[in-house]
Amino acid sequence: MKPEELKKLDAYFKRTFNPTMSVKARPRKDDSAEVYVGDEFLGVVFKDDEDGDLSYNFSMAILDVDL
Repeated sequence: MKPEELKKLDAYFKRTFNPTMSVKARPRKDDSAEVYVGDEFLGVVFKDDEDGDLSYNFSMAILDVDL
């Protein structure tokens, strides 16, 4: 993802969910970014530009030990 996309997503996650969230570029991947709360990895946000409709999909796994 481009730096301006990362900034917009970062601001969205901070504003919508939690000010301690951050969106960071993934090494060797340009279609997605990593989402963190503080230093803890939370999930991945993927860019979906299918049929000219741009959207972003957030994917987060929840381990049973975290429940």
